[in-house]
Amino acid sequence: MSGSYDRPTGRRDPAAQGNFDLYDTVLTGPSGPTDRYGYGTEPARAQEDTPARKFAPPRGRKPKAEPTSTPVVPPDSVTGRSLTLVISIMCFLACLTVGSVYMINESASAWLKDIASEVTVQVEPRDGVDMEKTLRDLENFLRSSRGVTRANALSLDTSSKLLEPWLGQSELLAALPVPRLVAVEIDRDAPPDIDALRADLTKKFPAATLDDHRRWQRQIRTVTRSFALGGLAILMLVAIASIAIIVSATRSALASNREIVEVLHFVGATDRYIAREFERHFLRLGIRAGVVGALCAMAVFVAMPTVMQILGGGPSAAAEMHRLIGTGGLDVMGYALLGAVVVTISALCMLTSRFGVFRILNSKA
Repeated sequence: MSGSYDRPTGRRDPAAQGNFDLYDTVLTGPSGPTDRYGYGTEPARAQEDTPARKFAPPRGRKPKAEPTSTPVVPPDSVTGRSLTLVISIMCFLACLTVGSVYMINESASAWLKDIASEVTVQVEPRDGVDMEKTLRDLENFLRSSRGVTRANALSLDTSSKLLEPWLGQSELLAALPVPRLVAVEIDRDAPPDIDALRADLTKKFPAATLDDHRRWQRQIRTVTRSFALGGLAILMLVAIASIAIIVSATRSALASNREIVEVLHFVGATDRYIAREFERHFLRLGIRAGVVGALCAMAVFVAMPTVMQILGGGPSAAAEMHRLIGTGGLDVMGYALLGAVVVTISALCMLTSRFGVFRILNSKA
């Protein structure tokens, strides 16, 4: 045989008559008998166009199949819904952490700016020294100093009220030698040399002491960095947990769709094609879950000022909470960070599934 599908030629062997009779019988159809080679011996009779014949495809042409696209990983499976819920919770926790750290950092930055823009001069009362005259001379000296924009001495009543949280309200407080304070506001654009100003101040006013609040600045920076490191640790744990969940889900999806993967390999599909199908599925899942988690976190931050006002216990407690964490809400930059968390979660889901599929397929190869 030549190996082609050409029509046979030449005379037929009489010994094989029985086989060719069967062949002739099979080729005899409703449109008329045909010979052994498939050619009609009689003209075909016209037939009425029945509905089945009217829509039948022409002879010699195969019906055109409708294109179908079936995803390798079913998007609406139970595993997919459960995984979406888990990733949404992970994204919610990550957004809460990022938003809280950002909010505390903004409040700490505002504190540092306020503290850095002011210094305090304390004047100790001494025998034989006119305190009011000393304060006036001190104010004039500070106002004439370079880098100082304003200097105001606090009254005796104001200085006494600053000691009430520790000493309480008492008539004896007025008889005590209470130190007097001078609030000094410095220029943020051109601040003075604090060490030089302290040396000149001590030389001219021995009873005066300048406090630049460096100790408070160090403590605020320490607390802020501690919160930032804690938030980073939480984000790392959320990322590790998300990676472990995605790897487990990828392995489960490959195991449940093993026959589909084998068929794809049989017809010539590469590991890259299969990995691309999985990463598309998990990218869509990550975006959907990330948006849900971010929206829930945004709702928490939007409702936080109202909750703080309700649970604050009064205007004073609400004011203290406002000083501690600011307004309790996020600005545009804060919400942009929440969007960055969604992008990061989606990219993490996509890349983890891609490398997971490659590793699983190569380990089974």
